[in-house]
Amino acid sequence: MVLTLGMTLTGCMTVHGERENIPSVDKAEAPKALKQFTDAYNKAYRELDPAVASQVETGPLEAITTADLKAQHASSPNGNPKYPALELSDVTYRIPKQVGWPKFFVADTDSNRDDNRWLFVFTRGGADEPWKAAYLSILSQDEVPDFATDEDGWAKPVPAEGPTPKLATRPDKLSAEYTDYLMTGEGSVFADGQSTSGLRDTRKKFLRTPKFWTEYIDTPARGAQDAPVGLRTSDGGAIVFFSSHHRQKQTMAKGFRPNPDPRIKALMTGEAKKAVTLTRVSESAVRVPAKDAADPKVVFLNRLEGVTAAKGE
Repeated sequence: MVLTLGMTLTGCMTVHGERENIPSVDKAEAPKALKQFTDAYNKAYRELDPAVASQVETGPLEAITTADLKAQHASSPNGNPKYPALELSDVTYRIPKQVGWPKFFVADTDSNRDDNRWLFVFTRGGADEPWKAAYLSILSQDEVPDFATDEDGWAKPVPAEGPTPKLATRPDKLSAEYTDYLMTGEGSVFADGQSTSGLRDTRKKFLRTPKFWTEYIDTPARGAQDAPVGLRTSDGGAIVFFSSHHRQKQTMAKGFRPNPDPRIKALMTGEAKKAVTLTRVSESAVRVPAKDAADPKVVFLNRLEGVTAAKGE
């Protein structure tokens, strides 16, 4: 990739994005990426067409949206022309300087859906690829952190891989640490809350009931499209966006038969005679404290989860 940043008397001055530390996106390009996303998102939900959403989404957000559109299309094959358009406004772009690919930036927006802030993480893997939204996190006004910036006003990224000695945990370890915790209940990385101890408590209620019993398998996300991204905060910590995968098998007791709702049936392979296995993808925004913070535990700010596949047995 070659970006022409300016002219000299002897010709073009070029900066190579794969080698130099430059802003991940031009300030004029970021609003275009957000508009392209919003236009395609609204079209996808009017037409209930996953292929349209895939033009502007990737990673966990694409997985959740694709399944949702597929399920809705099954019951409304002619689309949803009256779908209320998503409108985004009051946007602040959190643009980090980065070396190499992939690159990312965050669009911190208001929406016409609620009073919260909607944070979209846009990524791309090369200069010839389009910007796509990989994560969406919905935070209250009070939960949006004070992002750290350098002397030129650019956001400060957190390395996606490798040790980060100033943080309580590594971003690239979060998915595995989280899924290990959900499976075992062990570990001291995460603070108690709805997405951690609360989720485990809820699951315990459904492990065995008179009508069915449930098995859970949680696995970390893998692959470039699910890579975590993070931005430094002014308190020395960071906000990190990451994803994880979750399976839930519900087996019915003798005399009972599964009765999944229509949206689950639209995603199902096989026939639900005695059991149903649901595959879910979650995307989370967490606050990772500085390593020397008084309380170094990771706190969940938002967690969105969607069923992406179902199997009947």
